[in-house]
Amino acid sequence: MSVKLYIVILQYKYKTMGATKTDHFTESQNELAILAKALGHPARIAIMEYLLKVDACICGDIVNELPLSQPTVSQHLKELKNAGLIKGSIEGNSICYCINEPGLEKIKGFFEHISSHLAKKRNECC
Repeated sequence: MSVKLYIVILQYKYKTMGATKTDHFTESQNELAILAKALGHPARIAIMEYLLKVDACICGDIVNELPLSQPTVSQHLKELKNAGLIKGSIEGNSICYCINEPGLEKIKGFFEHISSHLAKKRNECC
């Protein structure tokens, strides 16, 4: 599922008085919020760290790396995939997962933007 489709689903899910909660924000802000929400659980952070460490597509080994049940790990993988942070492909009876670099680039760009502003304002704020 693409990030844009995920945004549409979220907009439909959270309708309020003819407008959705996300309508008041830019597409970029909504996309970043989805990415941040996907990273909002320590298990998902652990999955991302593991995939970055092995630097390859992983088929089924992720469950062995976490102190969680297989269904719970699958749910976390689904959230990361829906947000566009990882991608998965079916190989035989299993799904192989790896990092989706464009998703990480969006997060990286956001933090670089914040860092550049912090560097400029370091001595100008209370």
